[in-house]
Amino acid sequence: MAWTAHVARLTSFSLAAAVAGCAVGPDYVAPAAQLQPFHHVPATPETSPTRQAPQAPPLDTWWTGFHDPMLVTIVQRALAQNLDLAAAFARVEQARAAAASAGAQLLPTFDLDASASAEHQSLVSPIGSLARTFPGYSRDQREYAVGAAASWEIDLAGGLRRTAAAATNEAQAAQAEQMGTRVTVVADAADAYLQVRGFQARLAVAQDQIATDARLLELVGVRRRAGAADEREVAQAEALLRQAKTVVPELRAGLQAQLNRLDVLMGAQPGTYASELSIPGEIPGIPPIDVGGSAADVLRRRPDVIAAERRLAASNERIGAAIADYYPKISLSGLLGFDSISANDLFTARAFQPAATAGLRWRLFDFGKVDAEVAAARGANAEALAIYRQTVLKAAEDVENAFVSLTETQARQVELAGEVTALTRARDLSGRAYSAGAITLTGVLDADRQLLVARDDLDATRANAARAAVAAFRTLGGGWPTDTMPAVTTEGSLLQRLSGFPQDGG
Repeated sequence: MAWTAHVARLTSFSLAAAVAGCAVGPDYVAPAAQLQPFHHVPATPETSPTRQAPQAPPLDTWWTGFHDPMLVTIVQRALAQNLDLAAAFARVEQARAAAASAGAQLLPTFDLDASASAEHQSLVSPIGSLARTFPGYSRDQREYAVGAAASWEIDLAGGLRRTAAAATNEAQAAQAEQMGTRVTVVADAADAYLQVRGFQARLAVAQDQIATDARLLELVGVRRRAGAADEREVAQAEALLRQAKTVVPELRAGLQAQLNRLDVLMGAQPGTYASELSIPGEIPGIPPIDVGGSAADVLRRRPDVIAAERRLAASNERIGAAIADYYPKISLSGLLGFDSISANDLFTARAFQPAATAGLRWRLFDFGKVDAEVAAARGANAEALAIYRQTVLKAAEDVENAFVSLTETQARQVELAGEVTALTRARDLSGRAYSAGAITLTGVLDADRQLLVARDDLDATRANAARAAVAAFRTLGGGWPTDTMPAVTTEGSLLQRLSGFPQDGG
């Protein structure tokens, strides 16, 4: 009979698994990868023969490469006080506890029990109505018991081992996500700080422009009193001054928002550390970025890729745990104890009461449900594989976009610096020509407006270039020490899998 043959085959497999100590199900094979080199790696800064090229900072402390002590202080404070990071660490502790609990299922359990009971027996209960007919019967009953019990489920098919391995992989994924939170916190703190410096620089430009326009208004007033200018020119100069002043409230609002953002990132109420940044500072220069290694090596540092790979490994282990339900489960339990109605006789040979039990549980007539559970586990593994591959591709996209943004923003900064130089010269020449009466005020106003826009744009672009560098470090997985993560033993584990699932095996 087919069903009988199926049972016989499973029985023989169970005995073989018990002898070999093998875990049924597919052994995890990490995905293989074939990624091309990045296409938009930032160029190394050019240096003269007498000038040494700046060194790229290590990825785990990339913020030190900006050579800004205040930035270093802010990052260190955020790492120590950020509440998102504290929550992520708590999630890691939970995952580790779950992994430890799953691993403990492989070991025997030991329990120590002791009890004492007293009962006044009812004479009309089934027991009391019978016992009262015996001579010397007492309605007051006492019982004392003490003993140690042990139990152990023998992991014949490796289902418990697979479950424990899956829980360990999940804990490693949680740890990777914690590191991802660390990367985000560091990058967000650096981004907010650079925006603060950017707003402060733009405010300085605005204040400088206000002073320049105020002097122009005074010059027009002098020319008006001398009869060399009319009331229309005075109104134009006054309008230009007011236009410059309208920029200030918006910049101050943006500055305050970033200061508040920084405080929250540092785990403090908004306004706590604002005074430390009240004195404007320079927008720091951009450090060189050392990509190093192949695209796969770069992506291997990203916590999101590590977490996706570990969850893929966990889903693979759950296939084996589901397959293990095809096989019988054997458990052993034993009890060594004493039981007596008298405390004086409790620890005597007459009260000694050992017991031993062997149990067998086999879902022999439930294979349809087991089939469904195995299919569900395989489906979850296929989903995890698709998520992993998408994570790798998305990571590559993030890196390429960050590199393009950094390169193009730096190129724009160079052009804007040249524009500001040219417009400054034009503005100075226009001012002297107006004072000499060679041109009208309209020429001065136009040159002044263009210079204001260009200077503001330059400072905003300098801050954006530094922020783009922060984004590039973030996409490279920078911001955490790479040796804190568990090693992945299979080579190429962070690369795309190009073919199907591994086959079932012992």
